[in-house]
Amino acid sequence: MPLNHYVTLGRSGLRVSPFCLGAMTFGEDFGWGSSVEDSQAIIDRYLALGGNFLDTANVYTHGHSEKIIGDHLGRHPSRRERVVIATKFFGNHFPQDPNGGGAGAKSLIAATHESLRRLQTDYIDLLWMHAWDRHTPIEETMRALDDLVRAGKVRYLGFSDTPAWKVAQAQVTAHFRGWTPLVALQIEYSLLERTVEGELIPMARELGLGVTPWSPLKSGALSGKYTRENAGKVKAGRGMWVEGNLNERTYSIVDVLQRVAKELGTTPAQVALAWVQGRPGVSSTIIGARTLEQLENNVGALEVRLTAEQLAALDAVSQPALNFPAGFLQGAPTFMHGGLTVNGVTAPPWPLAPKPDQQRY
Repeated sequence: MPLNHYVTLGRSGLRVSPFCLGAMTFGEDFGWGSSVEDSQAIIDRYLALGGNFLDTANVYTHGHSEKIIGDHLGRHPSRRERVVIATKFFGNHFPQDPNGGGAGAKSLIAATHESLRRLQTDYIDLLWMHAWDRHTPIEETMRALDDLVRAGKVRYLGFSDTPAWKVAQAQVTAHFRGWTPLVALQIEYSLLERTVEGELIPMARELGLGVTPWSPLKSGALSGKYTRENAGKVKAGRGMWVEGNLNERTYSIVDVLQRVAKELGTTPAQVALAWVQGRPGVSSTIIGARTLEQLENNVGALEVRLTAEQLAALDAVSQPALNFPAGFLQGAPTFMHGGLTVNGVTAPPWPLAPKPDQQRY
């Protein structure tokens, strides 16, 4: 599956590549990342391979990420029209201003106008709420976002890093009030972060939201660079972002990734990316790249085909503990249709089920 085998994002007509190019590493303002020239080269190579989906945020490298995209694509209408540019509001560029960040109407409208200026474009294809703002009524946020869509400044809407119950409230409110609904959900999802399977993934599938996972390699912990054999000997380029995840559970998963990669003649990173992209509900996985080599390696994951046995091994070693009631409900089919198969779900017999000749009250 190459990058130009596009998918529609959630319940929308927006066509995007199966891998989205994340731009958090565009610019060196955070102390790590790609130079302007390297960032532009990565964009060009991604587009040449058939990719069309870029993801950034107003606060990535203090706004430099958006400016790099704007200088390279936004100021050229013929190039800009060929790409799907997604960015986020919420982050605060003005720490002394309580309205400088968040999801209130004043903040998000101002942030969107600033993003449009840096991106040098008249509209944003997909605008994300970067995180949930507990201080702002969701009706205010959704109404302001609808106003931006009606004004032609935004095409599609999505939420990132927000509890499932709040996303559901926002989506249902939008539908009942005739406002623009959400089409996508951006969440952390990887072999090391699967708790989203309890509430967020099922919610997204039910409400028509295409899932775009971020950090599918857990900041590089699943890249294959850090193994049980070299534990403590390889310096992590992103410091605590990686080092805090290097533990026994991670090494157990990496062990399986290495075995599967060897069987397929590929890399652990490509196996980890292929696993995420193949999960139910996932539309387009966000991949980051600081170099052209990393981009090429990551895109190669689209050609990886995992066998049923390999998938089962990866699922088993990364099995998450889900919050109630998600964990409890995994056993519900047993006393709902124990011994039968419904919609492909086969449930073991319920030991307390009444016998054929047993009295039922």
